Amino acid sequence: MTTQDSTPSGNDSYGHKKFKRSKSHFADRVTADGRDGWPVDAGRYRLVVSRACPWAGRALIARRLLGLEGALSLAVTDPVQDDRSWRFTLDPDDRDPVLGIRFLSEAYEARETGYPGGVSVPAIVDVPSGKLVTNDFQQITLDLATEWTALHRDGAPDLYPEALRDEIDTVMEDIYREVNNGVYRAGFAPEQSEYESACNDVFHRLELTSERLAGRRYLVGDTITEADIRLFCTLVRFDAVYHGHFKCNLWKLTEDPVLWAYARDLFQTPGFGDTIDFDHIKRHYYQVHTGVNPTRIVPLGPDPTGWLTPHHREELGGRPFGEGTPPGPVPEGEEVPAAGRP
Repeated sequence: MTTQDSTPSGNDSYGHKKFKRSKSHFADRVTADGRDGWPVDAGRYRLVVSRACPWAGRALIARRLLGLEGALSLAVTDPVQDDRSWRFTLDPDDRDPVLGIRFLSEAYEARETGYPGGVSVPAIVDVPSGKLVTNDFQQITLDLATEWTALHRDGAPDLYPEALRDEIDTVMEDIYREVNNGVYRAGFAPEQSEYESACNDVFHRLELTSERLAGRRYLVGDTITEADIRLFCTLVRFDAVYHGHFKCNLWKLTEDPVLWAYARDLFQTPGFGDTIDFDHIKRHYYQVHTGVNPTRIVPLGPDPTGWLTPHHREELGGRPFGEGTPPGPVPEGEEVPAAGRP
């Protein structure tokens, strides 16, 4: 998630100019062979996320499912950032205890002095140098699945199976264009026609996706893949913020029996719901996007306890982790606070 404008009035600009998602400026990759100068190395890198952000949420889930918690440390930012970027005010002395910085922008500046773009999460930072390595949210999770295999836990699932990659890529592209990014196009649209076009795209793709999932447990194949992670990160935020704050209100997630059951199935799967903080999600969207919600009032609802109700999707079969096993308990210190859980 990126601040749209680096000027002092950046957060006020949301909803007042045409929305266009910036490409990731820092697209280096952390790979097994280190071809970009960043080899996979346990303990060397730090993953910086906001639990509010759907793009960072992907990395949180992948890291949990693959068991990379001991190899890739985690920094969680305050959900309410200001125009100086994501800040570490949840930590003692308002500094990340490993990187020693107050704002994520400091890691960007260490990488490129005078960097003029937005500061986004997820971000991988090289701990020894303090430099940002990558903010390429589209590639980070794919590399965690395919390049970090030597550090995966025993029983880690294959989230990007080679035989299914073409189908996974096609499904993910459609969902990204019309759902993952579509809700932002609707929410930040400065004109009625742009909003209506984006909103219609969102629900058209959701309806097609509901049809796809009516007789199958997961989007591609019979196991959880990267495609499910990416769709889930939007669905879990849908009724809490996209339905009201972004005006994607033709219907609620809870009003589509298939998508609501699918989303609950994933939420109740270890590695998904245990990364979700509804308090962070709502406070970020409603308090940061002041151009859309100038009062910064955060709504009390919706009631999140429905996420824990039976879904019955297991009746469709499927093997959530394939030949693997569920991830273990959430590491100490990484638990979602009670205020953010159902």
